[in-house]
Amino acid sequence: MTQLSSSGATALGIELGSTRIKACLTDASGAVLAVGSHEWENSLIDGLWSYSLDEVHAGVRAAYADLVAALGEAPSTIDAIGVSAMMHGYLAFDEAGDLLVPFRTWRNVNTGRAAAALSDALDINIPLRWSIAHLHQAVLDGEEHVARIAHVTTLAGYVHEKLTGERILGVGDASGVFPIDSATGGYDAARLAAAESLIHEAGASHLSLEAVLPEVRSAGESAGRLTADGAAFLDASGTLAAGSLVCPPEGDAGTGMVATNAVTPRTGNVSAGTSIFAMIVLENALASRHEEIDLVTTPAGHQVAMVHCNNGASEIGEWAGVFREFARAIGSDASADDVFGAFLAGALEQGSDDGLYAYNHLSGEPIAGLEAGRPLVARTPDSRLTLAGLARSQVRGSFATLALGMKTLAAEGVAVDGIRAHGGVFRTAGVAQTLLAEALGAPVTVGEGASEGGAWGMALLAAYALAEADESLAEWLGSAVFAGEETSTVEADPSAVADHAAFLDRWAEGLETERVAARTMK
Repeated sequence: MTQLSSSGATALGIELGSTRIKACLTDASGAVLAVGSHEWENSLIDGLWSYSLDEVHAGVRAAYADLVAALGEAPSTIDAIGVSAMMHGYLAFDEAGDLLVPFRTWRNVNTGRAAAALSDALDINIPLRWSIAHLHQAVLDGEEHVARIAHVTTLAGYVHEKLTGERILGVGDASGVFPIDSATGGYDAARLAAAESLIHEAGASHLSLEAVLPEVRSAGESAGRLTADGAAFLDASGTLAAGSLVCPPEGDAGTGMVATNAVTPRTGNVSAGTSIFAMIVLENALASRHEEIDLVTTPAGHQVAMVHCNNGASEIGEWAGVFREFARAIGSDASADDVFGAFLAGALEQGSDDGLYAYNHLSGEPIAGLEAGRPLVARTPDSRLTLAGLARSQVRGSFATLALGMKTLAAEGVAVDGIRAHGGVFRTAGVAQTLLAEALGAPVTVGEGASEGGAWGMALLAAYALAEADESLAEWLGSAVFAGEETSTVEADPSAVADHAAFLDRWAEGLETERVAARTMK
């Protein structure tokens, strides 16, 4: 139990991830005081992945209550708060603030026509999951609710508005809604006009994108104060007072960059969870448009190349769950972490997965050319099915789609000095870290906060806004948070990198099995 000091500022970060809502309370320098969490899962509603707003409300409260229990006392005040969530998706509201259709998450891939039309009209890649693609697809489909749209936001933006009454997005989250102009730090005006013209031509002439989309702010700026209603929304006990500074809400990509101290050019990070993505901060603009690459920004507005895969490490967790069930069946009380560690222990055994293929696709995967997913494990007749081989194939399969996308950046000549990795899969020392280094052909560093993830990164952004520092975000993180940080770095052996490249070619050929499975396994 950690007791709050009577002096010293506190910062709260809340992140709504795909499977967990997490709350993290820190001091002003990022030292963790307590964490809390709440598990949840998306649901298919009318064929689209969603979470209900009731689940959002209850989940945020539950995560905060869990944090209070871990802390040992209910704070009456918190100096700064920040909210993060899964990026992209579609939350559309009418003038009265009522939700018009169920929340459509980033996981939905029904926006192909809209994304293609926008990408061509704006001459920039607009991925299927971006909010503007969801909006334009609703227009193209002639959905009844479009006539009543007053504003559109992301999940982080929605929760931020519940806390503050303000319709604001941090620039990193906003960059997954609509392209950002790096010179102004706001939406790209020329592209905004082009997109609006396209939407008007499709039949929604009443929509003004400038009015519909939230205001954009950068890291370090204030984005409102916690209201009395916001405090009650967060803390069911009524102990928490209004007045906390609230920083701009961010997406999980931005908080991952902050949590790994990867916010300067030539740095990058990989976040591995339900989805997996790499963020590479660019020195220069890319030479051409690529379907595999999103152009987003850091929370401070610097341009980032994002390789986003809809499917991440979930299947590893599913297999670990099966083995825990087996352990219980034979009388073992092994913990989830014990089972997970034992499962991954043999994954570094070279050659153990020869002829064994794992595909982790629960949903469609644009980079891999999959419209739908079916998790598969397949093997050739002459292969051996072993625990080590299964673990190795699962980890390498989880990183494979990401490696396909990263090949595009390598062809563009994008330089990366090193990758910082975070997410629960990296808790087992060295295993996933080594296999990721082999997959990307770059050094991979894991720091102390790797498993704390985005909620901690969001708390850091809240603390940065509170500090009102003259330093840039990168400078402040380097001096106030990460100075003296303990890290471990793995540099892959060149022969292992070559072996992974050969594996990736074989794995990519096997994707045809996934396509057939999606058509035939109903």
